[in-house]
Amino acid sequence: MSYTIILIIITCIISVIAFSNDELKDRLILWPKRMDRPEEYYRFLSSGFIHADIMHLAVNMWVLYSFGSISEEWFAAIGMRFAYVVLYLLAIVVASVPSFMKHKNNAYYRSLGASGGVAAILFSSVYFNPWSGGIGLLFVPGITIKPIIFAILYLAYSAYMDRRGGTNINHGAHFWGSVFGFVFTLLVEPTHGQMFIQQIMQ
Repeated sequence: MSYTIILIIITCIISVIAFSNDELKDRLILWPKRMDRPEEYYRFLSSGFIHADIMHLAVNMWVLYSFGSISEEWFAAIGMRFAYVVLYLLAIVVASVPSFMKHKNNAYYRSLGASGGVAAILFSSVYFNPWSGGIGLLFVPGITIKPIIFAILYLAYSAYMDRRGGTNINHGAHFWGSVFGFVFTLLVEPTHGQMFIQQIMQ
């Protein structure tokens, strides 16, 4: 069984249980105001295994399934398959840190979801295949965008929406998860960087 499928199964089980268990959700969610001591820092990671609702869970797991297999195969090809899991878990943590710092004095702020890790996997696959295939748009069937074009638009949109605020979506986690996913993959497999540049230029 692939690591992607294992991560999806674990996330779905925990998320579904938390849907009807507020105590569990409160224990796992990223809650900066409660994270005033190291014993609470596990929330940086645990918050990535719970979701707001079934649609939130479904979208994240579908994107993870769609691009996780691509990224996992590339890591396996260079003999570092487990780095894929490290990337996903670390990205959830790294993507949560800016939100924690920004809202550490806000008692009402909470964040949850695997978006940081999922965005990292998506951008890892873009690093390996910037022009290969296409990324479909939700609710717009039949239209796809080349991965590298989608990546640029996604980063710009996430940065803009994070600065704008006013929504219940943690766009900052999307942005930093994406950046981390690309940089992590570059550091793990730097020899592909030259190929990436050549592909972009072509």
